Parts: sequence; C-alpha cells; structure tokens
Amino acid sequence: MRPPVLAPIRREGWPFIAAAALVTLLLWLAVGQFFGWLGALATAWCAFFFRDPERVTPIREGLVVSPADGIITLIEPAVPPPELGMGPNPRPRISVFMNVFDVHVNRAPVSARVAQVAYRPGRFVNASFDKASDDNERQAFHLVMADGRDLAVVQIAGLVARRIIGWVGEGDHVTVGARIGMIRFGSRVDVYLPAGGAPLVIEGQRAIAGETVLADLEASEPARQGMAR
Repeated sequence: MRPPVLAPIRREGWPFIAAAALVTLLLWLAVGQFFGWLGALATAWCAFFFRDPERVTPIREGLVVSPADGIITLIEPAVPPPELGMGPNPRPRISVFMNVFDVHVNRAPVSARVAQVAYRPGRFVNASFDKASDDNERQAFHLVMADGRDLAVVQIAGLVARRIIGWVGEGDHVTVGARIGMIRFGSRVDVYLPAGGAPLVIEGQRAIAGETVLADLEASEPARQGMAR
C-alpha cells in the first residue's frame, strides 16, 4: 500500500485550525487582503504543525528508536526523574529538541509495559537548555521491557509549549513506534537508556520519531563518535 501524499492531521489540531480559519475570514472581511493572507498562512501552519505522518519502524529486539522528531542536543549521563523511582544512579540520557516546524507526535522507543506515568508542573524555559530537564513542566513514562530492562521517556514543555498530552496510561502495553502522546508547541523529549546502553547517535544529528535508532541494547559497540561536515 502506498503511503499518502499528504500526512494525516491529528484530531487535537482541528479546533486550532478551525479557529485560525475563522480569524482569517474575519480579517479578510474586516481589514483587507494583506491581513487575510497572513491569517491564511497561520492557518496553514496550524495544519502543518498537527500533521501525523506514518513511520516505518525497525522492530529487531534490542533497538531503541527515537520518540521524537528533532535535533539531538544532549547526550550525557543523568539520573532519571525522581518521581519515577528508578534509583539514584545516572543512566545514558539522549535529548531530542523539537522546534515548531517538527512533527510533535511522540512514539514509544521500545515495546514495553507502561509501569508508571508521572506528571510534574514546572517552568517553561527554552527546552534546548540543559536545565529544562529539571526545571520545566514534564510528563515521564517508566517503560519496562519483557526481559526486565527498563528505560524512561520524558516529555518536557518548552518556551512556548503549554500542553503535554499523553495517550497511554499505567499498565498499558505499547509496541515500538506506537504513538504515546504529543506536546504543543516546541518542546523536548528525553530518553534514559538502561544502564550500559551505548548511544548510536551524536549531538547535532537529526532524529525521526519511530525510525532513527538511538541505541542497540544487544550490541557491544561503544558509543558512536562523529562530527559535522
């Protein structure tokens, strides 16, 4: 089956698109074509923002795929959010920053059981900053794989993000690449790998949700190195 030419739009986006279209019509009638065209651009951007394209996910056991579209901004050891109760030991953390032009639907990095979902209110500093992991509003998922290994996925609100949406709850089972939530508008997603997991991506690399392999838990390859060219 051929993939669609245009990406589907999430139902959560239709109220925003309808509101933008209504404002565009009012501007066109009351102010003139110039502002009407600006409104039309805003409406088109709303539709673009809430797109939800299909992805082709690698499904070999041990692969950890990116939960978000965007740029990998940080790869470093860090302790998972304390509200998940995953212990005080640092784990490899990979941060993916989404700007307002990226797809904002987040996906499961592995097939696993959702052991815990924890929401914590916070600030709205720029999500590309390191301190955003600790200070910003966030929603964290503790995922436990069939072999007992676990990891965390954390949705972090950004400078203009004002709503974190989750579509899975505690006790649910998710398959790798499945949609688990989204964040409106501009944000970041952190992945805390199991201890000893070696990242196969580098800072500055672009990731695609559900497709880009962040790590291979079955491999003995060391953390990948690279440079921009």
